[in-house]
Amino acid sequence: MIKLIDQMKYLINNALENRCPCVLATAAPDGEPDIGFKGSMMVFDDESLAYWERTKRQHLKNITANRKVVVLFRDGKSKAAWRFQGLAEVHEDGAIRDQVMARTVPAELEKDPDRKGAAVVIKLDKITNMGGQVLQSR
Repeated sequence: MIKLIDQMKYLINNALENRCPCVLATAAPDGEPDIGFKGSMMVFDDESLAYWERTKRQHLKNITANRKVVVLFRDGKSKAAWRFQGLAEVHEDGAIRDQVMARTVPAELEKDPDRKGAAVVIKLDKITNMGGQVLQSR
């Protein structure tokens, strides 16, 4: 069972402000990896992360073809660090898109002034520590 703990919720929801943005890793159908910071990463609910996909470039292409993703979080100050694995789902319109957009940190939303981005929700299957120990799984 996946249930994000309060520490995870607090640190991820404040990651950009604390200068610890999450890192998203995706892979194209041919296996070509891609990795990048996601300053808008947030806890969507007890078992999901979400972010505002404003660039609509390689990560979005990869997720459309291969929904498996990994999100890496590390905060040096608190020494908290986790890997979140799950399946991503893109929401180009509708209520979920609106919910994610409404909760996106202003610093990231300002980079998408026309609000043409999409919401990406990642339903988590596994959470591990940096040593690979499984902390939670579906």
